[in-house]
Amino acid sequence: MQIFYTVQSGDTLSDIANRWGISIHSLIQMNNLPNPDFLFVGQQLSMPPGIFRYRVKPGDTLFNIASQYKVPFSVIIEANNLQAPYTIFPGQLLEVPPGSPYYVVQPGDTLYNIGLRYNVTTAGRVNVQLIQSANGLSSSMIYPGMRLTIPFAPLGEDGIIAYTVGRADGFDIWLYDVANGNTHKLTNGLGESFSVPYWSPNGERISFVGRHNVIFVVTISTGEVARIDQLPEGLGAYLDWSPDSKKLVYAKGNTITLYDVSTHRSQVINQAGATDVQWFPNGNQLLFQAIDENGLSQLYRIRTNGTGKMQITNNTGGRFNHVRLSPNGRYVLYTSPGASISIIYIIDLVDGITREVEGGPLAKNYFPTWNSNSQVIAFSATVLEELGYFSLVSIVNNQGMDQRTLAISNCFSTPVDWSPDGSKLVYLSGCSTDSPASELWVIDVERLTLRQLLTQPNIMSVQWAPMTKPSQSATYRNTNYRIQFQYPAHWEQMTPERYEGVDGFFQISAISSPAAIHVVCQNEAFHQLMPYGSNPTITSTTIQNQEACYIYPSADQAPEMNNQAALIIRYPAPVMIEGSLYQFFILWADQEHIDRIGSSIKFL
Repeated sequence: MQIFYTVQSGDTLSDIANRWGISIHSLIQMNNLPNPDFLFVGQQLSMPPGIFRYRVKPGDTLFNIASQYKVPFSVIIEANNLQAPYTIFPGQLLEVPPGSPYYVVQPGDTLYNIGLRYNVTTAGRVNVQLIQSANGLSSSMIYPGMRLTIPFAPLGEDGIIAYTVGRADGFDIWLYDVANGNTHKLTNGLGESFSVPYWSPNGERISFVGRHNVIFVVTISTGEVARIDQLPEGLGAYLDWSPDSKKLVYAKGNTITLYDVSTHRSQVINQAGATDVQWFPNGNQLLFQAIDENGLSQLYRIRTNGTGKMQITNNTGGRFNHVRLSPNGRYVLYTSPGASISIIYIIDLVDGITREVEGGPLAKNYFPTWNSNSQVIAFSATVLEELGYFSLVSIVNNQGMDQRTLAISNCFSTPVDWSPDGSKLVYLSGCSTDSPASELWVIDVERLTLRQLLTQPNIMSVQWAPMTKPSQSATYRNTNYRIQFQYPAHWEQMTPERYEGVDGFFQISAISSPAAIHVVCQNEAFHQLMPYGSNPTITSTTIQNQEACYIYPSADQAPEMNNQAALIIRYPAPVMIEGSLYQFFILWADQEHIDRIGSSIKFL
C-alpha cells in the first residue's frame, strides 16, 4: 500500500525530498504533479521509498523528531511499536515513515481520479476495481473524510518475474505475473538461499542450483523438474543458456559441461579451474575465466567443440568476480577485488580498453547486469550512513559514464534485473537488521515511477524473464454442459472440467435452482465457506442475451483460492446432465481471465 505525506506550511518539494533522501523527480512522477513548484497545505503526496530512519541524539524527544519531519507523533509511535511513556534514548535507531498508509478523500474526489493521480493503473487503464477491493467497497461511491488505502497496481504487461523465497519448508522459486500480480510457487523444497533462477532465452525453462548443490531445470508450462548434475559447491555457481535455449553450460571441477536439455546428453571440455562459463551470442563460442601459467586469473574464449582457445585479458591483479558478457558479445563486465570492496570494470573486446565505473561512495557495488541492447548496466551500490545500510539502484552506460541513481533500497545490497525491453528495473527492498528482503519493486527508468509489486518474507534473488511467448487461445468445448469458449492455449487439462496454467485457471459446472438469477448469484457469492472473501462484488450483465452475473472477490479472500472469481449464466433452456435438470451454467476462473473467457462463451 502507498504511504502518504500531508504537505505542511512552508514545505517545498525539495524540503520533502531531502528530509527522506528521495528523488524529486520520483516524487513528481509518483503524484503526477502538473506544477512541481506549486504545493498547497493539506495536499497528500504518495512517497517513493527513501531513508525512513533517524538516529536519536542527546536531548531528542519524540515530539521534536515528529516536528522536524513534519509527521504526526502517532506515526513514529506506531512504526516503532513504542509503549507509553514513549521513552527514547541516544543512539536508538527509529523508523520515521513520511506519513500514513491511507489517503483521506477530499471534496470532488472519485475513485477514478484518485487512481489516475497515484498511478493505480494496469495496462494504461485506471484500476478502480483494485481500489474498491483493497478497501472492501461494494460500489465506487466515496465521501469526503473517508480513509482509503491506495494499492500499487499490477503493470498489466506481458511478462513473468522469477524470484527465490525462503519459508518454513525451505527455499523455492516463485513466479510473479507482471500482467495481473498473481504469484505461483514453481518448486517444492528444492531451493537454497543462494539459488538464482536463470531463464532460458525463450522463457520456457528456468535452471538453478538448489538443495545439495544439484542443478535443476524446470519447464514452466508443466512444472516438470529435471535433475541435471551435482556441483561440489552451489554458492556462486553460474549457469548460462545457449542462445537457442537448447543447452546449458556450467563449470564443474576441471571441466566445462554443455548439457542438452532435450536429449539429456552432455559434452565435456577439459579446462582446469574454469569458472563463469557463458555463451557468446553466435552460439559457437564460450567465454570463461581460468588461471594462466603465472597463476593469474584471465578471461578466455573457446569454440564449443573445445578448439580455438584464446586469451582475452592480460590481467596482473586479482581474480575477476561476477563476470558477465554483454548480450551483443562486445563487452565483458566484472567486479574486483572482492566482496568488501567491489568495483565494476568494463572490458571492450574490440579495442581491449578496460574502463572503471565510479559506482557508490563505499566502493561496494554488486549485482551488475546488462540491459538487452548492451548499452546500459544496472547495479546496486551500498551506502552506509549514520542511519544504517542502504543501497542505491543505479545505472551507467557501457563506457562507464553518465551514472544515475534511480531508487533507494533499505537492503545492504539488492539484486537488480531489467525488463526485456530495457524500460524497467526490478529490485528488492524491505530489509531489516536481522532479516532479508520482503518487498519486490519495479521502477520505470525514464519516468522514475515506482511500484511495489509484492510483499513476501525472505526474498533472496530476482530475474525477469527475457521474453514472453505471444498469447494464443484455444477453444474449450463441452457438449455435456452445452458450452464453448476461448482460454489460454498453454493451460493444461487437470480434469475434463478444469484447466490450469502458471498464470490462471478455469473450472466449469452447473447449478440446479428454480430461483431468480440475483438469488442464485447472492447464494454463490456469500456461501458460508466464503470462497470469495467476506465482501465480494456482484455485477449483473448479459451473456449471449441471457441473464448473467460476475462475482469478484474482496481483498480478504483466502490466498489458497488463487484469486477465484465466478460467472453465472442462465441457460437459454434448462440442460439435462446425468439425469438432472440444470437452469444455470457457472464458470470459475482467476479474476484476471474471467472477463476474457466470459466474453467468448457460446451455448451449443
